[in-house]
Amino acid sequence: MTVLRIGNASGFYGDRFDALREMLTGGDLDVLTGDYLAELTMLILGRDRLKDPAAGYARTFLRQLEECLGLAHERGVRIVTNAGGLNPAGLADAVRALADRLGLPVRVAHVEGDDLTARYPGSLAAHAYLGGFGIAACLREGADVVVTGRVTDAALVTGPAAAHFGWGPGEYDRLAGAVVAGHVLECGTQATGGNYAFFADGDIRRPGFPLAELHEDGSSVITKHPGTGGFVDTGTVTAQLLYETAGARYAGPDVTARLDTVRLTQDGPDRVRIRGVRGEAPPPTLKVGLNRLGGFRNEVVFVLTGLDIEAKAAVVKAQMTDALAKSPPEEVRWELARTDHPDAPTEETASALLRLVVRDPDPEAVGRAFSGAAIELALASYPGFHVPQPPGKGAPYGVFDAEYVDQGAVAHTAVLHDGRRIPVPAPHDTLVPRPVDEPPLPEPLPAGLPTRRAPLGLVAGARSGDKGGDANIGLWARGDDAWRWLAHTLTTDRLRALLPETADLPVTRHPLPGLRALNFVVEGILGAGVASQHRFDPQAKALGEWLRSRHLDIPEVLL
Repeated sequence: MTVLRIGNASGFYGDRFDALREMLTGGDLDVLTGDYLAELTMLILGRDRLKDPAAGYARTFLRQLEECLGLAHERGVRIVTNAGGLNPAGLADAVRALADRLGLPVRVAHVEGDDLTARYPGSLAAHAYLGGFGIAACLREGADVVVTGRVTDAALVTGPAAAHFGWGPGEYDRLAGAVVAGHVLECGTQATGGNYAFFADGDIRRPGFPLAELHEDGSSVITKHPGTGGFVDTGTVTAQLLYETAGARYAGPDVTARLDTVRLTQDGPDRVRIRGVRGEAPPPTLKVGLNRLGGFRNEVVFVLTGLDIEAKAAVVKAQMTDALAKSPPEEVRWELARTDHPDAPTEETASALLRLVVRDPDPEAVGRAFSGAAIELALASYPGFHVPQPPGKGAPYGVFDAEYVDQGAVAHTAVLHDGRRIPVPAPHDTLVPRPVDEPPLPEPLPAGLPTRRAPLGLVAGARSGDKGGDANIGLWARGDDAWRWLAHTLTTDRLRALLPETADLPVTRHPLPGLRALNFVVEGILGAGVASQHRFDPQAKALGEWLRSRHLDIPEVLL
């Protein structure tokens, strides 16, 4: 059968608005996907729905479609998106109304069954991560636009692939290949040079969005439209493969993909071939993302300039502690960022930042009493006292938890353009994923080689991200000798030493020799998830770059 060309036009809610048009006009496509959902997005949409029960979907998608639905129809490109969020039926109705207004004979279907909020009292939004076979059912019945709620990001690719090639639920290797391609596409320009450790290898000022050429056997080629910015090479694809993953088994609702079987080869300029992916039966359960309001938070940043930074910090800490003593917030966190430089040529570079974050279930405990205590110090504290902006009222923050339900307990349903409802059965065969045996590592470099103290990032790339309260850091070597060194040098103990913030946290190392990569999972570093804003970098986006900046004794032959 023919190659299926699937593009992506959105990696998150708020991505480049013009991407839909760029992908439709930049080259040939069969399917165009858009990923709008993340853990934080579900919380945002849940709060939207509290204000308006008819809300709960990504309204940006509708505005994009107003400009581009005619283009997609004219070019025969089918659109598959999870922009339905918490209200896929509502978005599907809105797309139908838009098509009618534009005079376009577009068939719109949607997928539902993911919403389990009623089963979890106290949650703002509780949604199961569905697979791709509901999408496939919609496409097989002739849908031009398919809207979903919470499906796995890769389902936006596995669904169209299953529909196009006629794959059934048991074709694990093919499905796993599509999952890997979908995972590469899901974050948009992160596959074409965006957020890439070795960004100087190309021009990333305006990277194009990626597309995958899928084949019937599950293999694919990752590329982009001709003439668009950025670049695609085995490094950019490796970086995205490691993003927000953990061990060798990458479990999803349709299949468990074995990341330790992925093989990448450069297939020409801006073309990377993915082959060899093996798959196994999916797990018997579905992940359910629970978002709830965790309480209220507030913060203030004190600017400390010039001399005696530590002493100035101690003064204001003592003053705020005394001021809040009568009714202290449940959680108080101080962080001093030493951004100051001695004998600095500008006031800004002579200054450090002292950040105070407070949390409490009661908004009053982090509201006016907290704000007032900080501002009343304006003329009564350390020399040079000022804040970038005064604290306001306490703001609500969210908490993310993951639960699991049996696949058969979810009413996964394809709702067609004519109102028919097609139930999507749960997988017949399932398998609980187990950790793989430690793979054999390459021979270490010869002992006694001359070394030089240098940043890890000179020999390894990294990409990091969040999954609930955990973070992963994927590192890969650019050559075989660098991999021999990295595999034996960067142990979990060494990582803890390089990143002291992880010293008391569980850290697991997953080697992936086929990618010359190590994937570390750091449990609990993000507290209760991104919406809780537990740390300076709440989604761990730069955790890998921090690690790359740390210095080790590196063999000179690698530098």
